[in-house]
Amino acid sequence: MERVYNFSPGPSALPLPVLEKVKEALPVYMDAGMSVMEMSHRSPMYQAIIDDTEARMRSLMHIPDTYAVLFLHGGATMQFASVPLNLGIKGEADYIDSGNFAHGAAGEAAKYLKVNTVASSREDTYTYIPDWKGKLNPDADYLHITTNNTIYGTHYVELPEGNAPLVADMSSNILGEAYDINKFGVIYAGAQKNIGPAGLCVLIVRKDLLGHASPLCPKVLNWTTQAENGSMLNTPNTFGIYVAGLCMQWLQEQGGVEGIEKVNKEKAAMLYDFLDNSKVFTATAKKEFRSIMNVTFVTGDKEKDAAFVKFAASQGLVNLKGHRSVGGMRASIYNAMPIEGVKKLVETLKAFEANA
Repeated sequence: MERVYNFSPGPSALPLPVLEKVKEALPVYMDAGMSVMEMSHRSPMYQAIIDDTEARMRSLMHIPDTYAVLFLHGGATMQFASVPLNLGIKGEADYIDSGNFAHGAAGEAAKYLKVNTVASSREDTYTYIPDWKGKLNPDADYLHITTNNTIYGTHYVELPEGNAPLVADMSSNILGEAYDINKFGVIYAGAQKNIGPAGLCVLIVRKDLLGHASPLCPKVLNWTTQAENGSMLNTPNTFGIYVAGLCMQWLQEQGGVEGIEKVNKEKAAMLYDFLDNSKVFTATAKKEFRSIMNVTFVTGDKEKDAAFVKFAASQGLVNLKGHRSVGGMRASIYNAMPIEGVKKLVETLKAFEANA
């Protein structure tokens, strides 16, 4: 069977060259005589793998030595609790509610400290990034944002600035858009969209923010303890880290984050241009906040939406059904989605519209 164009929001498509490398090395990695999946995480060979992955991450995101890079369990969701447990010194934090995951992060943090929801677009179905200006608490322990909203297809076009360290859940656009790392205190991201396979979380934390964890913080959630142990307090997701390193190598070959961002913008512009001129389909996110990673759209008719998803699948375009909370369609066009896949999607949209 031929590979389909997979528009899944996560776990998402991986670059084909990466999958081919994994396939080749799966039974025996280099001269180890075994698979990476079988290799001791304490071995010199595996240490070289995780060191290489970290070095590539630092190079791609221009991460200085003043930041620690951690490879953790639990995906981004585990960090919803880890953030307040590591940073809640004074016991109060600001959150901007721009989507389901941002909302969930605030709800989890509220178990451990006082959460100030300084801005929200929840009542408008998260179709835009809410205005936070003039609403930030200068004495907050931190300000939390979600840079890209997978479900609703929006992203920040301007980062909030304040006295508190900026903490970002960057799960669905990390390595797909370039950021100045120095503007953040903490960045965390589930791997299953642009980094690698599911089951891994990458966390980048400014080192001066370490050492302040609550006494109640479990050691596996304690960033300081994890940093002191090189992400190996316990057995990490060894295979996930290995594949992430291969994905980062592939990304470097595409011109790095800056290079792939240009491609991602081209893909998004191609799709939005069609939607903006369509008589059947409508993009749902407000234009100024549209994500270049997740494009959400509807026909306005649930049966017609379902018919399109079925038609697209027959053309080799899968996982286009929107999130259950909003319906419609969603095309997740992360780094590994080639331009050809988006061109095929536009052609399929046009064909469906011609017969609608």
